[in-house]
Formats: sequence, C-alpha cells, structure tokens
Amino acid sequence: MSNGTTTTHMEPLLIELGTEELPVKALPGLAQALFDNVIDGLARRGIAFDRGEAKPLYTPRRIAVLLPGVAVEQDEQRSEVLGPYLNVALDADGQATRALQGFAQKAGVEWTALERTSDAKGERFVHRAVKPGAKTASLLQDLVREAIAAMPIPKPMRWGAHEHAFARPAHWLVLLLGNTVVEGDVLGVRAGRNSRGHRFMHDKQVWINAPADYVDALRGAKVLADPDERRAMIVREVEAAAAQAGGVARIADDNLAQVECLVEWPSAILCGFEADFLAVPQEALIATMEDNQKFFPVLDAQGKLTSAFVGIANIVSKDAAEVRKGYERVIRPRFADAKFFFVEDMKQGLASMQAGLANVTYQAKLGTLADKVHRVAGLAESIARELGFDPALARRAAELSKADLQSRLVNEFPELQGIAGRYYAAVELAPVEVANAIDEAYMPRFAGDDVAPSQLGQVVAIAERLDTLAGGFAAGLKPTGNKDAFALRRNALGLARTIIERDLDLDLPRLLDTARTTLGAVGANASSEELYDFIIDRLRAYYADKGVPPQQFEAVAALRPASLLDFDRRIAAIGTFATLPEAEALAAANKRIRNILKKAEGDVAATVDAARFTEGAERDLGDAVDAAVGETDASLKSRDYVAVLGRLARLRPQVDAFFDQVMVNVDDAAVRNNRLALLKRLADRLGSVAAIEHLST
Repeated sequence: MSNGTTTTHMEPLLIELGTEELPVKALPGLAQALFDNVIDGLARRGIAFDRGEAKPLYTPRRIAVLLPGVAVEQDEQRSEVLGPYLNVALDADGQATRALQGFAQKAGVEWTALERTSDAKGERFVHRAVKPGAKTASLLQDLVREAIAAMPIPKPMRWGAHEHAFARPAHWLVLLLGNTVVEGDVLGVRAGRNSRGHRFMHDKQVWINAPADYVDALRGAKVLADPDERRAMIVREVEAAAAQAGGVARIADDNLAQVECLVEWPSAILCGFEADFLAVPQEALIATMEDNQKFFPVLDAQGKLTSAFVGIANIVSKDAAEVRKGYERVIRPRFADAKFFFVEDMKQGLASMQAGLANVTYQAKLGTLADKVHRVAGLAESIARELGFDPALARRAAELSKADLQSRLVNEFPELQGIAGRYYAAVELAPVEVANAIDEAYMPRFAGDDVAPSQLGQVVAIAERLDTLAGGFAAGLKPTGNKDAFALRRNALGLARTIIERDLDLDLPRLLDTARTTLGAVGANASSEELYDFIIDRLRAYYADKGVPPQQFEAVAALRPASLLDFDRRIAAIGTFATLPEAEALAAANKRIRNILKKAEGDVAATVDAARFTEGAERDLGDAVDAAVGETDASLKSRDYVAVLGRLARLRPQVDAFFDQVMVNVDDAAVRNNRLALLKRLADRLGSVAAIEHLST
C-alpha cells in the first residue's frame, strides 16, 4: 500500500539500530514504535512508500525497519498562495498597486507572472509554484533521528562523552536505500552497511549488500531477525525436547513472548529435577520455572507436572551437559524453599492459619480479614440456600477461603492464593467440594479466565465479590480513572460473569442490600442502586465483545432487570427481534408513543374502554393489542422473550394504520384519554422485554 500516487522510482529501505541487550518486556513495543514512527515520518514528508507485508524486526541486540519500497525522492511540491482581489490589486490604469507589488515581491516573481482565479467575492491574483521534491536520502537522517526521539523510553541511558540517550547504548547503524548507504549520524553512530552476527556463534560484522538480503544474511550469521520465525523455532525446539521426555511442553504465551526477546538463535536444553519436589503444589513449581527462570515445564498426558523441563539457550553449545547442569542448579534453591514452606504449612494446618486472620487488617473501615471471612460465610450460606445448594458446605468453604493467606507458601508465591488452600484442605481430608471451592472462589482470576465450575465454588465466588464491592464502596474506594486499589471493576465483572455463565437466577439488588447490611454501620455509606449501576456498566464491554450493539444493550439496561440471568436472556431476545423486518418500524412507533404519553396532561387511565372507539383503525388496534397481551402473558412469565417479541412484531400493520388514520389529541377529552390509554397499554407490552425505542435510529 502506498501513501499516495506517484511515478517516482522506489527502492527498498533498511534501518537497523544495533545496541546493547534491550529490556525484554519493552522490546516488542520499542520495535513497533520505531516502525510506526518511520512510516509516519515518510508520510509527513510526502515520500511515497509501499509497506507491503512489512512488520517490526528485532532481536535482543537490534531493532529494524525493512520496507519493500520507498520513493527515492519526494513528489513535486505544489503550492498555491492567494493574493489581493483585482479591485485592490490594480489601479484605474490597470497597473499594480502597492498591495499587488508587495504580494509579487514576497512570492519572488514579477506581478505580471501571477495567475488569476475567482471565488464568491470576485477575481483575485494567485501565485502557483511547482518545485521538485527533495531526494529521500537527504531527508533520512533527520527522519530516523525524529523516529528514535519519539520512541517511548521511560528511563533513557546516556553513555560516552556525548548527550545522546536511548534505552541502551547504541553500537552500529545500518541505513540503506536500495544498494546505497545513506550518509548519516544517529545517536553518535555513523551509518553503514555492516550489521553484526550472533555474539558467540558469529562474532563478526555482517555485510548487508541490499535491504532484501538482510534477513537471510543475519540468519547465516546465526541471528533470526524475524520475531515470528524465532518464536516458531522456540516452539519446535521446546516441543521436540518435551517429546524426548515423553511429555508435552506447557508453552504459556507470556513466557514464550519473553523468551523470544532473550535469544537470537534459540536452542532447547532438556533438563530435570528430583521427583521428590513433585509433592509440592505444581503451580508453585511452574511459577518458579516460568516467572523466575523462563523455562518451559513438561506435563504428562493428564496435565500433571513431570520432573522434566526445557530451557532455551541463546547458543548451540558444544557442551550441552554443562548448560543443563546450570539450568538445573538455579531452580533447586527455589524448589527447596517451596517444599519447606509447603511442609511447614501442612504442620500448621488450615485451622491455625484461619485463626491468624484475626490479626491481619483487611481495610481500616472494614475490619480484619477474619471479619471479611465472617461476612462472606454468611452471604455464601444465604446464596446457597436460595439456589438449593448445601448451605453448610458453602459456609465451611467460605470460612476456609482466606486461610492460606497466612501460609508461608502464599507469602512466597502470592499467585497461589486459593490454590494453596485447596491443597491444604485436600491433605486434611476436607470434602473435595470444599477444597475445590477454596480455589474456585478466586475464579475468574484474569480476563478470559473461566468462572468457577462447581456449584460450591460459584456460591463462594459470588459471596466474596459481593462483600468486596459493597465494602469498597462503603469505605470510599470507588475507582477513579485508572485507580482501582481493590480491583472493584474486575470483581464486578467476575460476579456478573459467574451469575450469567452458570445460569444462576439471583436477585442482584437484594443481594447487594444484604451485603451492605452485613457491613454494619459503615454499609450505610454504600448505595445498592449505585452498586447495581457499577456492575451493569462492566457488562457494556462484556456484551460489546460478544458483538451486541450498544443500542440493544441500552434497551435492556433501561429496564434494570433484577436478575442478571434474566438480563442475558433479554439481550439474546432483543438481538433476535432486531433482525425482524418489523423491528425498526415498531421501535420508532414505540418512541413516538412514549413521547406522546410524556406530553399527556394528568395520569393516563390504566384501562381501555372499547365502547369509546370511534375509528376503525383504533378498534382494530385495540383488538390486536388485546390478543397480543393475552397470547404473551404466559411467555413473559416463563421468560420466553423471543416468543414475546416475535408475537408483538405482528402488531405492525395495526400500529401503522392507527398512526395513519387516527388523531390522538382530539378535542373530545373522553376519546383522547381513551386513545392515550390504548397507547399506554401497547407501549407497556412493547416495552415488556426491553425498551425497544432505543433501537430506533
């Protein structure tokens, strides 16, 4: 794709900045920023380009931009400057006035060389000029400097005796337009055509004859400049190594992304550790391998951790055994710590951990963690009873749900909250449902995570989030901007998702009232209506991600359904209704009816008197509404909203005829009021599933 039409000759462009090892997590963003800034710089300078399938290229020691086509010069630069009108520019003899002479002098031409143009005010002079575009090579140094200066580098480094600053010290610069080196100096480094190979396997300069040779030339020097190629090689190497151990590699996206930014030529090393460590919760071992060392765990066919793991070296070592020993050596101390903490925690027991919560402040206005657990347990028991689950088990699971916060293992691995508790409960022979619920209470843990799978887990997860939300609002911790110290937004969405995705029919406003009440006096500082609105607001993005148009969401939200499961069913029904050919007309009609009723003086009657009908169209509509109401009562009661809206769609002919043939606001008050009553009855039924007027454009 080009930034404009041009007949200018194009050549490929290569920009490569070589540095010390760049920050791992920042590297992809830095490469993308350089790429975007170069593209923007070309466009702003009017230099045509073809980006083709180009993308940012990078390794730990370099970031590069490779474009298949860039114009070797700018397009012609055309300008048009408007001058004075003729009545000001020329005197009575047709000679130039001072105004015109000044304009011509500023343009650098004789006034007789100026052209004329016309607009609404009359004829005027204009100076039009065309000058050849500058050579791209003459603009690239400043363009690259600007592109680098605009990169988001929070803590730039300085090196040497100059004032240049960047994420890491710069060592080389390749700047080629076609086969020609573009002269320039960036970050104190002169441009050339020499890149550099792998630091250990090809510690030499790499001659780049032309931009098209770049990726292949570096590959020959044991550097994979394309991050996608490097990532694919890592996956192949890791999977092959895991297969040698008879298992399957766990390749988490975050871990893979970081490893890809650590190596230029990945090489897998199959390693192992003592099987005794497998007695430790596997999540702790996996966290150590992935988060601390960037290794890839190996799992068995059932998804259980084995004693094998895979490390990725940035070199094809002549002595892989020594590399393996090093990798195995670095994880043992952390594994040993995890095992020690786990054993000591089991000696302590969950009951002792639970008792310790009384000494830990949850929040100044909300008491200790023990206070929170007590509130959550009461809520869980009440919710379980309402849903027909075992209330005693729900209370027990909630009472133990925070105990592991006092464990040594969670203190060392905070991400194991709930997971550790599940292990400890299982060891103590607690019912398996209780043990699993301790873990599931934290679900969903992150965006895209599943909600709690078990009934008990769902109950505790809901109770936990109800207390967190009500407590957060009561303590004055409502999110503002990017600040959300208690993760109330995430808790609200987790609560809503659990209810909706597990088909739990619960009265949300009543639950919020209960949660506020359990807080005691401080609960008066929270509003159930505000909490409800906060939760519904989180659902906007949730349904948007599912492809629900905003107007359909607003149509349901306007009714404020007490049950989020009911909310979801209405969303589905309004989506089906919106596809019907009658939907737009009925939505517009309902909007019109609502406006008419708003302007009505006094209260509109609740009943319709058929004897007062004077027009055939209103009689037909009255009969049609009576039939529709009678035929949708059962469907409304059973929440078959698709059937309700489908039946109401059949009212369109009578509604259209009514508005075509009947005047509502007639002089006769009795007739007028009866027609208003008919419209109100129609509007009430049309709006029984959703405020369909929101669908009207």
